[in-house]
Amino acid sequence: MRGVVAAFDEHKGYGTVRAEDDGREYFFHCTQIADGSRTIAVGTPVTFEVVPGHRGRWEAVRLTSTG
Repeated sequence: MRGVVAAFDEHKGYGTVRAEDDGREYFFHCTQIADGSRTIAVGTPVTFEVVPGHRGRWEAVRLTSTG
């Protein structure tokens, strides 16, 4: 999927990514940033996958910056 980082809290290590196709937002943890960094700027265009996550919600994984 393609999208953009909608929010990210560096201190807590998590954020959300907004999908380009349907506008849904998916939670992600900093360990899912594919390049190994632990931070990503809000507004960064990314590709990602969606998988079933904790607490019954869908989560974004393998975030890769495209910008």
